[in-house]
Amino acid sequence: MTMPHPSRPNPPGAALEAALYVDDLPAAEHFYGTILGLDTVARVEGRHVFYRVGDTILLIFDPAATRIGSDNAQLPVPGHGAMGQGHFCFAAEAAEITAWRDWLETAEIPIEADFHWPNGARSIYFRDPAGNSLEFAEPRLWDG
Repeated sequence: MTMPHPSRPNPPGAALEAALYVDDLPAAEHFYGTILGLDTVARVEGRHVFYRVGDTILLIFDPAATRIGSDNAQLPVPGHGAMGQGHFCFAAEAAEITAWRDWLETAEIPIEADFHWPNGARSIYFRDPAGNSLEFAEPRLWDG
């Protein structure tokens, strides 16, 4: 007897979490918690620190610790990790981007790029202490 194939569900409607990997959690904690002012959701010494960004959770992991899967049967998270620099973009309106640029420059965080996309949306790019590429962009970047 042939089993019918299930139909594909609707595409996902939102991102719940995104991950970046760093080799220095204390430096990342200072950067994301103090410089960017994100609220800490969870923290495990030597493994991770998680932050709330609107409805999304930004997961900051030490890849050496997360390559090893969980041995907790209640939380069987498989091993994962990435090598190299990642990217994360924060949504911000034009005036907020200007304020962030001023704040980051005051904090001696270099701005790598500040430009308007073909549709007029503005982005600024900068790096966290691990070299991950971070961006503030107007949400209209993806309109149309």
